[in-house]
This record gives sequence, structure tokens and C-alpha cells, in this order.
Amino acid sequence: MTAERGRTTIITMRSGGEGEQAMAARKAKAPKKVRSGKSKRPAKRAAKPPVKRAKGKAAKSARTRAVPAGFGTITPHLVIEGAAEAMEFYKLAFGALELGRAPMPDGKRLMHAAMRVGDSMLFLVDAFEEMGMKGPKALGGTGVTLHLYVTDTDAAFKRAVEAGCAAAMAPADMFWGDRYAKVKDPFGHEWSLATHIRDMTPEEMEAAMNAAFAAGKPDA
Repeated sequence: MTAERGRTTIITMRSGGEGEQAMAARKAKAPKKVRSGKSKRPAKRAAKPPVKRAKGKAAKSARTRAVPAGFGTITPHLVIEGAAEAMEFYKLAFGALELGRAPMPDGKRLMHAAMRVGDSMLFLVDAFEEMGMKGPKALGGTGVTLHLYVTDTDAAFKRAVEAGCAAAMAPADMFWGDRYAKVKDPFGHEWSLATHIRDMTPEEMEAAMNAAFAAGKPDA
């Protein structure tokens, strides 16, 4: 028994030794992995500098247009006795489009209204004489003329007069190259209507003006 056990032990040890030798041989034959100096981890992106948010007026200008879309530099603002009525009239006489209105709390007068005539803006407000805002009727007339360029002066003049405007000047060809007319609306404001019919140099315009005045017809 002892001898057999000893023999078994020797065989086992020899087998273990042969296994270790075989494993060592396989390791020797296997290609060695060469590590590169560069890391396989993705490179860190450079941190973006913090965005400085504008404050106060700068922040407002960054997100708000100083001149609202659809507006030119100058917008006529008419004071009218009866602004709501005038708005309906301007739709009929000049093809104006209503954009909005803001009546007073009592609903009797408009403290603001906006319309568009062609590609231009027009503001209206009721007369508030207690605040010094007077319309043409209270002033006895107006020192301002609203000038409209149209595609057909004669047709625009006819439309305005039929709507209720008073004819102030019938359509005529003017020495500066426009066909021109004038009307006065029922609220006291004056409108000129014009269609450009010929381009003229300053010299041609001056000669035509001199000829018109010499003939006693400066409006022709």
C-alpha cells in the first residue's frame, strides 16, 4: 500500500510537471502584445468658455428689434375727432387694412389704432383736447398732407371722392414727372395721390418748372 501510494504520488507530480512545461511552451510561442505609448481612452474635449449673458438694455436689444417689423422710419400719427369712424372710412376710400385698436375703458374714444395703407403704417388716435391733442376740425385745418403713391392716380382719386372725400385738385400731369391729385377727407386731413409717369434729370425738371410758371400753370 505504501509503495503504491508512493508510486502514485510520483506519477502525479510528474504529470503536474509535464503540464507546467507544456503551458510554458505555449506562452513562449504566443505573440506578445505591445502596448503603445498612447492611451486608448478618447481625448478630452477642451472645455468651452462660459457664455456671458447680456444684462439690462443689451439683453433687450439682443432679442428685440429696435424698429418693429413692417415699420419704416416715419409713421404718420393722426389725431381725429371720431377715430373709429375714420378707420372705416379709410378702408373704403384708400383700401386701408385695420391692424388693431385700443379703446378707452369707457369705449367712447380710441387711445390708439394702427392701420396699413399699401406697404406703410398709419397710427390714429381720438382727439383728447383736455390733454392738448386736437384734430383738424378744432384747429381749423391741417398743415400736413399725407402723400400716397398709387398705380393709377385717376382711379384712386375717383375712389376717394366716391367714398366721401372732397376733391381739392383733379388729376394732372406735373412738371416733376408725376400724375398728381389731392383730396380732403371728412375728418379734415388732406391726401395727395400720385403716380410716377416719367423719370427726369434735375435739369429737365428745372426747365419744365420754369416753363410751367412762365405759362402761369405751376400745377401742370
